[in-house]
Amino acid sequence: MIDTEQLSKIAIQALDDLKAVDIGVIDVRGKLDITDIMIVACGTSNRHVKALANNVIVESKEKGVPPLGVEGEREAEWILIDLGDVVVHVMLPSVREFYGLERLWSVDTEASELNSALDASADATSTDKH
Repeated sequence: MIDTEQLSKIAIQALDDLKAVDIGVIDVRGKLDITDIMIVACGTSNRHVKALANNVIVESKEKGVPPLGVEGEREAEWILIDLGDVVVHVMLPSVREFYGLERLWSVDTEASELNSALDASADATSTDKH
């Protein structure tokens, strides 16, 4: 059985093999019940997006993990490959910019980091007053 990290590496390598642009990994454990890792990558054209997605599908099948679903192949502007614990999004750069998945899923992380910084600042201030 392939674990989440191994499956992520398989998908990333499949994308890298065909020169995907700007591969990003988003850890959504604890934020979503449907998956643990989202991998986002860009292709330079519709044809490139389709080839990248196809390579992820072929490589995951060869490793014994066929996709649970694939969406968007016809238009090839944004193809989603559901591998269970890992979901791969292959997009044109303009689509990626418009939807901003990285911004969407990093909001909680940024808010947590900001709250931690504010708490630390408040603790330091209250310590100074005593």
